[in-house]
Amino acid sequence: MNLTLTQRLSIVFSALLLACCGASAWLQIRSSDLHEKEVVQSLSKGLADHIAHRTTLTDANGLRPDAVRQLFGQLMMVNPSVEVYLLDNQGRIQGDDAPSGHVKRERVDLAPIRQFIAGGELPILGDDPRSADGKKVFSAAPLELSGQPPSGYIYVVLLGEEHDALAARVAASSVLRTTLWSMALVALLGLLAGLSAFGLITRPLRRLTEAMRRFDADGEPDTQPAVPRSAPAGRRDEIAVLEATFAQMANRIGDQWRALTRQDQQRRELIANISHDLRTPLTSLHGYLETLSLKSGTLGETERKRYLAIALAQSVKVGRLAQALFELARLEHGNVQPALESFSLIDLLQDVFQKFELPVEARRIRLRAGIPPRLPNVCADLGMIERVLTNVLDNAIRHTPAEGAIDVDLAYEGGNVSVTISDTGPGIPAELREGLFERPFSSGGTHQGGGLGLLIVQRMLQLHHSEIRLLDRDGPGTTFRFELPVASKSNVAGFAS
Repeated sequence: MNLTLTQRLSIVFSALLLACCGASAWLQIRSSDLHEKEVVQSLSKGLADHIAHRTTLTDANGLRPDAVRQLFGQLMMVNPSVEVYLLDNQGRIQGDDAPSGHVKRERVDLAPIRQFIAGGELPILGDDPRSADGKKVFSAAPLELSGQPPSGYIYVVLLGEEHDALAARVAASSVLRTTLWSMALVALLGLLAGLSAFGLITRPLRRLTEAMRRFDADGEPDTQPAVPRSAPAGRRDEIAVLEATFAQMANRIGDQWRALTRQDQQRRELIANISHDLRTPLTSLHGYLETLSLKSGTLGETERKRYLAIALAQSVKVGRLAQALFELARLEHGNVQPALESFSLIDLLQDVFQKFELPVEARRIRLRAGIPPRLPNVCADLGMIERVLTNVLDNAIRHTPAEGAIDVDLAYEGGNVSVTISDTGPGIPAELREGLFERPFSSGGTHQGGGLGLLIVQRMLQLHHSEIRLLDRDGPGTTFRFELPVASKSNVAGFAS
């Protein structure tokens, strides 16, 4: 059957409630019956003994059957529920006052009688002579003739046929029906209360099930699960904890899915942009080489050299771009680890400055280094930090107009050496600042991001547990800053581990 959890719980609870009500009713009736039998047997315990010691039942010749029958008849007239029998030593019925055909047994089991005479715990049930297999409470006493050992027993059934008939009529009375209807009403109220309780208990589960059904890994706001993100402190409700756990999982999956979607989109945009960046120099390179090939006999020496220079420059540009892509791929896949060593950042900065002497002089840009006295060595990968300085300075030179200035200031602060690079260029627009150190991509036809150079710089500094930051400044220009740890045995060992 395709039933919900609430329906299955309701069916099981209903079955258990009905079974418990039935068992309770049976136990109550059974207990009441046993209580009645115990009370009746206790009150009439000495009845058979009183009859056995009446002198009118015996004479010099033994039992007087007429006296026995007369006495039995008188007792049954006084108390119609009482039935009196005379038994011999083997339990055979020797005398009674039952109507013809009512006695269904010839003998009575003497074991309960002996237990009763010995004072056993009441109630004790004995054979009912008027039933083939019935049991009744009784009173019994040994029958002793004068001067002789016991010759039989007086056996008195205390709740006889008249009592059974009266009990049957009372069972059909309004009192019993009222009792049964009351029990049915109690069972119905209990059932309704239980079903309501199950509804309240399973409501969070239904809400969680619906949230899981609506859950969309895209993580859109209208598809997020409407469940609490965290359970109250100290809450021991397992369902509430499950809801909070699912909400956290859903939020985490949604965030990861959005991040993967964004990264995939950036990857596709990066491929498209790189393809565009490669197509331009390759097209130019191919065009000039094709021109040289087709017009080799008609071109002058000056034109040939110019075409070759342009083709060579485009080839260098393609090679530089391919190298940057290869380097970025190695950095992002975790295949590169920094080879830490202690070195002077001042010496490294001077070497980098020498590489840019010609382009700086050609554009009449002032390149200045601010170096404080007694600057300690840093602990880093020399090749990576040289690449970081080269990329940042190359960007600064390309974006700084002629007669501009580029300043590189070193400072020791807080156990690190900070490097601040400033230029007097046009600055970076506000819309590009947020994704400056992310993969370059296109948005609405506009190139976004800071380019492969800054992305490589950020990845290399991240391997050194640092990062490059764009600082706010008044007026035009751009200022970048990053920090490197001071060289010591402890931080070298820490990075190496």
